[in-house]
Amino acid sequence: MDFLRNLFSRMGSTEKVLDELTLTGVARYIRSGKCKNIICMVGAGISTSAGIPDFRSPASGLYANLQNYNLPYPEAVFNLDYFKEHPEPFFALAKQLYPEQLRPTMCHYFMKLLKDKGLLRRCYSQNIDTLERVAGLEEKDLIEAHGTFHTSHCVRFNCQKAYNLDWMKQKIFSDAIPRCDKCRSLVKPDIVFFGESLPVRFFTSTKMDFPQCDLLIIMGTSLQVQPFASLVGKVSKKCPRLLINREKAGEAKPLFGFLGFRGGMDFDSDKAYRDVAYIRTCDAGCLALADLLGWKAELKELVKREHARIDRQG
Repeated sequence: MDFLRNLFSRMGSTEKVLDELTLTGVARYIRSGKCKNIICMVGAGISTSAGIPDFRSPASGLYANLQNYNLPYPEAVFNLDYFKEHPEPFFALAKQLYPEQLRPTMCHYFMKLLKDKGLLRRCYSQNIDTLERVAGLEEKDLIEAHGTFHTSHCVRFNCQKAYNLDWMKQKIFSDAIPRCDKCRSLVKPDIVFFGESLPVRFFTSTKMDFPQCDLLIIMGTSLQVQPFASLVGKVSKKCPRLLINREKAGEAKPLFGFLGFRGGMDFDSDKAYRDVAYIRTCDAGCLALADLLGWKAELKELVKREHARIDRQG
């Protein structure tokens, strides 16, 4: 029944909210005052300029740099059973994910600016690097779909002692395998490994947030990992969707798009009416949008001030 409802809803008329399918059109819509509930969906591409590599780039991605550990397959590093037997590859990867000095990117601070201006309903992140938190987004602003390094727990079922970020970072940067002070079992950051369920809050929040969304901004993600990728189809039919990425992503094949699978985006067909692709780096896209909104100087000053504060803290 859900499939049929989705199918027939897509056959109805569509309301065009943007006056043009460009970044300028998106900026005019935001400035109009009609846009009050922006959701950001973000992936690894928003953190690469902070020095954190993405996962799948052939030469520089995290998976490519794990070859020395003779993994049976790259994704084994996030397999819970493999981790319990061979934790070394995961913690080698964790050290790459965690530069000693965390400096969020312009993209992170653009989302903080959206929050400060009362426009950000929520940020849904695939990332586990905590840079959204460092930039000033609070737990209530964030849905960390794949978990986070912010907290960790002992993997032993009848222990599960909790550990904080500072404890885990000290272990990672001293090249020690983190073990529980209480029972000596492994301690794992609270990130979602393959086969584990996503946080309950991911599912409860999407039901509340996406029907209210009036602009979806998608940044730095290939939209290939489910169920995260399916979120683009949970906004209303009239809700504009802006993709800021190095390449187009999330486009539905013509037949699948008609049938409603994935809520795929349509940037280029003669039926396109709400989807905008801005093909640049995430930082460049956020700076360009901030400029069109009249926020460019404010954003650059925020980045400069916050980076100086982080540098002083060492």
